[in-house]
Amino acid sequence: MSMLYLIPTPIGNLEDITLRALRLLKEADLILTEDTRTSGKLLKHFEIDTPMKAHHMHNEHREVERLVTRILGGETVALISDAGTPGISDPGFLLTRACIDAQIKVECLPGPTAFVPALVISGLPCDRFVFEGFLPVKKGRQTRLQELSTATKTMVFYESPHKLLKTLSHFETYFGSDRLVSVSREITKLYEETIRGTLVEAIQHFQNHPPKGEFVIVVSGIKKE
Repeated sequence: MSMLYLIPTPIGNLEDITLRALRLLKEADLILTEDTRTSGKLLKHFEIDTPMKAHHMHNEHREVERLVTRILGGETVALISDAGTPGISDPGFLLTRACIDAQIKVECLPGPTAFVPALVISGLPCDRFVFEGFLPVKKGRQTRLQELSTATKTMVFYESPHKLLKTLSHFETYFGSDRLVSVSREITKLYEETIRGTLVEAIQHFQNHPPKGEFVIVVSGIKKE
């Protein structure tokens, strides 16, 4: 039966891919991926020769209709991102919505995503949390931070190494220097590391140790009176 599979891929350690994911990637008629060069290495490692097609933020709007037509025509398509679960700060939403609208069966496999382990090992409350992903770069950033400054739930963010200190400084401005934070980098990889403390302590750490790798920032919510 033709359908769309959303398949998580390892965020670092290749052993984190599931047997089911490997089987479906081999059985699919087409694999959509952010970067065919990056995913090509993964597929080569597991000896998967399914045809690939680039599907990323720059072409997904114009490609969605054609992809839906292909699936309706009988093809089974697997969507993967460079790492992690498609649709979580990665392409996937537009195609998923279009397939649902076209009454195409969509299935998402469980698997790797960076924010879950970072949240769990943060030591901060994770019974209720809000996932923010990447904050707006310019427009709307201050407004969003102002809104989050009174949030009582734990907050989870993604950030790149060259913007980490700037973002932590913004958090200090809007949330206060004593707000608790956990900063994880390179999850599942060789240099995996988590720094915990107050925002001011985290800023001091990364001023002394230049940020490298991809980061997940977990910030405590404001304490209830």
